[in-house]
Amino acid sequence: MYLEVDNVMSFKNIIYEKKDNIAIITINRPHVLNALNRDTLLEMLSALTDVEKDPNIRALVITGAGDKAFCAGADVKEFKDKPLVELLEFMELGHKVCTMIENLSKPVIAAVNGYALGGGLELAIACDFIIASTNAKLGQPEINLGIMPGWGATQRLVRLIGLRKAKELILLGEMISAEEALQIGLVNKVVPLERLKDEAFKLAKKLIEKSPIALKFAKHAINAALKTTLPEGLDYERMSFIALYSSEDAQEGIKAFLEKRKPVWKGR
Repeated sequence: MYLEVDNVMSFKNIIYEKKDNIAIITINRPHVLNALNRDTLLEMLSALTDVEKDPNIRALVITGAGDKAFCAGADVKEFKDKPLVELLEFMELGHKVCTMIENLSKPVIAAVNGYALGGGLELAIACDFIIASTNAKLGQPEINLGIMPGWGATQRLVRLIGLRKAKELILLGEMISAEEALQIGLVNKVVPLERLKDEAFKLAKKLIEKSPIALKFAKHAINAALKTTLPEGLDYERMSFIALYSSEDAQEGIKAFLEKRKPVWKGR
């Protein structure tokens, strides 16, 4: 691994690590291709809450244990023959995890190793960046079970790759390769499996060199583009710029540029 871990929190279904201002969440259920059950989602919520609250963490990497799967989606056992109230609770948990990743004040990188299917792909597309291994297979196969995506794919995929490609993935339910995912703009980069974590951590290292408050404001402004009209989004951007300009980091960044030195960010 690119990082040597110096802090590990104890969970059953995930591994949560911290090192050099970077957090790593590894879905650790390789025996079921890292499928997401209720307990795993609850553990992810706990880890994500800690990432948000920890001022020392500046970026997050999410990946899966082993080399076969990032996440094969929701664990079918969680909704087969379950009462509707339990199904609704499970669906809400998945939504909450994806939404929390999307709205996290810190950049999130999905390191997709192997399969990213159904809820696993929905988890990945909620992240800010996706780096995929050459053996990755991505898709929304829910239609083949007589159901449909339920953790955001019908909305996020349309915005990410356009209406036609989103319909192709969701209505056909077929997997695509990492290279095709790169071509349609679903992932940022494709690398050999043995280099995947190194590439993810290299990107995280670049991100933590930026002002954390500037990253937060910029990420929220970009996300606002998905939820507002263009005039509303432009207004949001202007107000965000003014608010950010008054920060200590903005003043330090401008001063450092003029003095031809590296800025020292305070995150405020």
